[in-house]
Amino acid sequence: MSHSVPNRNWSYPTAIKFGVGRIAELAEHCLSAGIRKPLLVTDKALAGLPITADARGILAAAGLGDAVFSEVDPNPNEKNMEAGIEVYLAGDHDGVVCFGGGSALDLGKMIALMAGQPANLSVWELEDIDDWYTRADADRIAPIIAVPTTAGTGSEVGRAGVLTNSATHKKKIIFHPKLMPAVTICDPALTVGMPKFITAGTGMDALAHCLEAYCSPFYHPMSQGIALEGMRLVFENLVEVYENPGNLDARAHMMSAAAMGAVAFQKGLGAIHSLSHPVGAVYNTHHGTTNAVVMPMVLEFNRSAIEDRIVKAAAYLGFDGGFAGFHDQIMELRSKLNIPENLSAMGVQFADLDMLTDMALEDPSCGGNPIAMTRENTRALYDACM
Repeated sequence: MSHSVPNRNWSYPTAIKFGVGRIAELAEHCLSAGIRKPLLVTDKALAGLPITADARGILAAAGLGDAVFSEVDPNPNEKNMEAGIEVYLAGDHDGVVCFGGGSALDLGKMIALMAGQPANLSVWELEDIDDWYTRADADRIAPIIAVPTTAGTGSEVGRAGVLTNSATHKKKIIFHPKLMPAVTICDPALTVGMPKFITAGTGMDALAHCLEAYCSPFYHPMSQGIALEGMRLVFENLVEVYENPGNLDARAHMMSAAAMGAVAFQKGLGAIHSLSHPVGAVYNTHHGTTNAVVMPMVLEFNRSAIEDRIVKAAAYLGFDGGFAGFHDQIMELRSKLNIPENLSAMGVQFADLDMLTDMALEDPSCGGNPIAMTRENTRALYDACM
């Protein structure tokens, strides 16, 4: 019997402990994962904040120590990873608590992945290509607890991390099934103190994940539904948390949307991410904000392939005007969040566009774009974003 439904491989997240105040369970979940001496990995900005001190206090009170590594760049690279591994090994740690935004979560995963691997195995040999992940010794990967303090990347429910090669300035997706955290604690109260521009950028990152997954041409109806509902949560709650940071209900909905976006994008990403990854690697821009800048231009670029799908999304979301109405809603959202108008406003130079184009075409995200990306149309798309 013939059929047209393709074979696909799907996975869904780990145990998620969701709710205000759930950070109090941190030590309990470390112990359940077999972690007795965790290294808490966070970023430089978070390291000195009260929410981090509280998390450290919870671990210390349970007799799990008070070890922290915070030398994490906004776009973490292998040098950050190597420094973290040195601290991990020197402290004889047996697991990692990833605490923070996407940068801290991704780098914490890389430390857990590589700290126990043979010295002759490079992290770049574990890029998300074919079955490269099998090169790692799975038994030597340390257990991970993830605690997001932003609502955007969704790394807390993913089996990969993004690492920038400091020599080539290229972002690589490093994958292993055991990078899925053993437990994820999603406590919306931890996101209340985010600076407004981080609230905006991370929230738009969640929207980008949902939008690109929804538009991806690959077959994954479960992720399709999750992506659509994730978009609704962002449109209905992001401006509210931007303007009223203490609204815990809206914060909770945004934290859900972030996790939903990361679950959904196993269906695929596209040109938004393939354009923004090189810009972030070269110019050190905020990833979610860069996604927001290029989002409307990519939407227009893909219009011929996605218009019918976007019209259906607009109807579900209650937007008038079909595709144009959906596009207008994105432009209005960007305006309310004070997102830069274009890449030039972020400091991107025309002289670098050929280089960025080459990097975008090497990015794995471009393979999921509804319109095939070529050197000619990708360069034209960068021009449109300037």
